Amino acid sequence: MSESPLQPLTTDRLRARLAREQSERRLPSVVAGLVRDGRIVWSGGCGSVGDAPPTENTQYRMGSITKTFVAVCVLRLRDEGRLDLSDPLEGNVPGTALGGVTVAQLLSHASGLQAETDGPWWERTPGGDWPALAASLTPASLRHRSGRRFHYSNVGFGILGELVARLRGSSWSDVVHTELLEPLGMSRTTTRPAAPYAPGLAVHPWADVLLPEPEHDAGAMASAGQLWSTVSDLSRWATFLGGDTGEVLDADTLAEMREPLVIDDQPGMPWTGAYGLGLQVTNVGGRRFVGHGGSMPGFLAGLRVDVETKDAVVVLTNTTAGMTAELPGDLLSVLREQEPPAVAPWAPSPVGKEILELVGPWYWGPSPLVLRAQADGALSLEPLDKSVRARSSRFRPLGDGTWAGLDGYYAGETLRVVRRPDRSISHLDLASFVLTRTPYDPEADVPGGVDPGGWR
Repeated sequence: MSESPLQPLTTDRLRARLAREQSERRLPSVVAGLVRDGRIVWSGGCGSVGDAPPTENTQYRMGSITKTFVAVCVLRLRDEGRLDLSDPLEGNVPGTALGGVTVAQLLSHASGLQAETDGPWWERTPGGDWPALAASLTPASLRHRSGRRFHYSNVGFGILGELVARLRGSSWSDVVHTELLEPLGMSRTTTRPAAPYAPGLAVHPWADVLLPEPEHDAGAMASAGQLWSTVSDLSRWATFLGGDTGEVLDADTLAEMREPLVIDDQPGMPWTGAYGLGLQVTNVGGRRFVGHGGSMPGFLAGLRVDVETKDAVVVLTNTTAGMTAELPGDLLSVLREQEPPAVAPWAPSPVGKEILELVGPWYWGPSPLVLRAQADGALSLEPLDKSVRARSSRFRPLGDGTWAGLDGYYAGETLRVVRRPDRSISHLDLASFVLTRTPYDPEADVPGGVDPGGWR
C-alpha cells in the first residue's frame, strides 16, 4: 500500500477496523481505500489473495456498482438528445412486452419490473443473449404498477445495457470502456478478471472452509453486475461521483443523477435510503451519501461518497456473504473524526450592485426570509430563523433579470424582480408568491390586498 498522508493514529484506527472486519466476519480477503481531494489518502488490505495481502491494484468483481457506469452512459445519450428520460422503452428498444416503462423508471428502479430473471440463478450460470431475455419478458414481469414504488430490478439494467448498445451501435461494455474508463484513466476495470485478481469464494456458515464460486460472462444480464475493478480505479470513479466529472459528464447532469427519486421503504425502519438515476442515495445522521453497493457470488463491494465533503470510501472483498453494512461508513467516520476536512478561509468575492440591492430580509406574508449572495453568483433563500421549517432554494441568474430555482421547493420556478416606475424595487414575485421588504407591505401588489386598517 502507498504511504498515507494521514496521522499515524488515524491509520492505526483504520487498520484496526479493517482487521477486525476481516477476522470477525471471516473474509478471505478485504481491501479498502479512502479518497480525499481526488486522491487516495489511505488504503489497506487484510487476509490474502494467493500468498500475499490484497493491494489497491488487486481486482475484485464490483457487482452492481456496474450499474452506475451504465447509468452514466444513458445520461450521456440523453444529454446528446438521443433519448428522453420520459421515453417509453418501446421507442428505443422495441419488441418487448414492457413498452410503456420509461427510461427514468428503469434507472431509478421504479418500473415495477421483476427483480431477477425467470431462468436459473443468473449470477451463477452462463448468461443468454438479448433475444432470449426479451422473450422471457411478459406483462406479468411487471410485479408492480410502473412508478408506484421502489423495486430493485437487475433485469431493468440488463435492458438498459441493451438500450445503450442499440443507440451506440456497440456493446454496452465497449461503450463504457471508450466513453468512461479510457478518459478517466481506469485501466484496471474490465468485464472479466485480469491478474492480479481475487477469486470468488463462499465461506461455510458453520466451519472455516471455502468453496470457489463460478465466474462467467453473464450475457444480456452483464450490464447489471459484470465489471471487475480495483480500489485504485474505483477511487477515481468515487471522485467522479463526487463532482470531478472532467469532460465525461456535465456537472448538472451528475447533480440530477444524485437527486433522490424513489424511497427505498423497508418495513419497520425509518427512511434512510433512496434511489436516483442509477445511484443509491442514503441519509445517515443528517449526512447525505451517494454511491452503490455490489454483490455477486463470491464478492461484495461498496462505494460511498459524502456529498458535502466529497470524501469517499471503496471496499472490496471476495466472499458471497459476511461483510457488515457498517464497514464503509465506519471507515469514513474515522477519517472525518480524526482528520476533519480543511476549512477553506473566507475571502471576499465581487458582487454586483444589482445583486446587493436584492440581498437581505424579505417577508412572505408575516414569515421572515433572507436572500444571501453566493460566491458562485447564485442567490440563496432561506428562513431567517433556521429553526423554523420553511421553503428554501438557491437561484441562478438567467441574464434577463430573472432567476431560476435550482433546488428545494422552488426548483425550476422563476424569481422576478418587480420594479416601480422609478426603478426602485417594489417586491419579488416567486412562482406567484409575493415577497416584500416589510410584512404584507401595503405599497406592494400583495395578492388579495392588505387590510387598510393595517396591523393592530
